[in-house]
Amino acid sequence: MHVIVGATGATGSVVVRELLARGEKVRAVNRSGRAGVPEGVELVAANAADAKQMREVCAGATAVYNCVRPPLPEWLEVYPRVQQSLIRAAGSAGAVLVFADDTWMYGKVDGPMTEDTPSLPVSNLGLLRAWLADMLLTAHLRGDAQVAIARAGELYGPKVESLFGSPMFAGKRPMWFGNPDLPITPTYIDDFAKTMVTLAAEPGSWGEVWHVPSSEPTTARKFAAIAGRDKLRALPVKMAKTLGLVSTVAKHGAEILYQFEQPFLVDSTKFTARFGGTAMELTEGIARTLKWHKENPRRSPIPS
Repeated sequence: MHVIVGATGATGSVVVRELLARGEKVRAVNRSGRAGVPEGVELVAANAADAKQMREVCAGATAVYNCVRPPLPEWLEVYPRVQQSLIRAAGSAGAVLVFADDTWMYGKVDGPMTEDTPSLPVSNLGLLRAWLADMLLTAHLRGDAQVAIARAGELYGPKVESLFGSPMFAGKRPMWFGNPDLPITPTYIDDFAKTMVTLAAEPGSWGEVWHVPSSEPTTARKFAAIAGRDKLRALPVKMAKTLGLVSTVAKHGAEILYQFEQPFLVDSTKFTARFGGTAMELTEGIARTLKWHKENPRRSPIPS
């Protein structure tokens, strides 16, 4: 039994699909218990921050996936409670807990980020991410639960909200905060899910951080051009604070935009050397994402 918490979000829904493709038994968990899930998936309503509920829904699990993504304004309050709740639930079930993570804890780096890059966060969200990862690794060392951490580059793909999400694919003109000509590592959402599922199945990977395999680095400008959106509007990072008056995403995400004023390179050699495999080719990933946005039109979270 594989339990995906936050199963109907961008990452969770792809983890569900990947597990089904591998013939696994899947229990999907979200707050409402209402969502379109593939046939054969058990859908359960529960609050990820409620330790008692999580212990119940994770009973009998061999793997638990933390794909929870609260609204940005709630991260500081909700995320630590969710992490503690799932550590206890996975530990009680004897299941491995796999966490969907990012690279914000590394701070202002001067080269490619590897799993050995020290955590030197320069933002509140970076500090939070470092704390969440430390919770997991400490729990593993104590024997409270088996854990694995998958860290992705700048995500893109269906349902994803990032600078490679709706601001790039929706609206009249694609947007980018920072320097659009610096190198950046984009991670396709399916590669994120595949990495998480692989780690869950490999006990030798537990207790460690793993970077998700990604396509070759590109730039925001080249990414937009591949998507057929050549008129990229590059905005200074300070503009995000102004947009924060009308956009919650801009308001709370402005503090991590320093990432796009420096090269953003994520090295996944550790994972590929151990497990092999290749990442989604960038043009194919962008084509799939474009198709999804055309089939699911919606407004960008940041005004275009």
